[in-house]
Amino acid sequence: MFGLSKAQKTRFIINLYAPYIGAGVKVDFISDDFREIKVSMKLTKLNRNYVGTHFGGSLYSMVDPFYMLQLMNILGKDYIVWDKSADIDFIAPGKSKVTAEFHISDELIQDIKDKTASGDKYLPSLPVNIMSEEGELVAKANKTLYIRKKPAKR
Repeated sequence: MFGLSKAQKTRFIINLYAPYIGAGVKVDFISDDFREIKVSMKLTKLNRNYVGTHFGGSLYSMVDPFYMLQLMNILGKDYIVWDKSADIDFIAPGKSKVTAEFHISDELIQDIKDKTASGDKYLPSLPVNIMSEEGELVAKANKTLYIRKKPAKR
């Protein structure tokens, strides 16, 4: 993996993660600054539910770790970043390849830094839409993260 950026190495490793291989989840893109991630999942025999559409657990798994992963890499080792909670609202049956995109803005990063500067925890809720290849909204998820600046070492 010589010559690959940290983002490219991360993408390569995630795409070898056995649960994602089984679910058909693929990380298509991670920007070098970790501010953008694109994920997709084809409908296969391994991720279909009883009625032939995307299994809800697979839809959720495709959006599970990415905001945490992004913010851990953007904020660095001075911050604790954990997934705290999540919810997902299934809007329409997923009958084709689905995609999700994760974007971290400058405003969000500044908001996090401002809210955690005194050592307080911050619990932002970040939305992500899962879209069909036809452009239809399949599901809406919200990820709530736990973020805190680590105390200065003495």
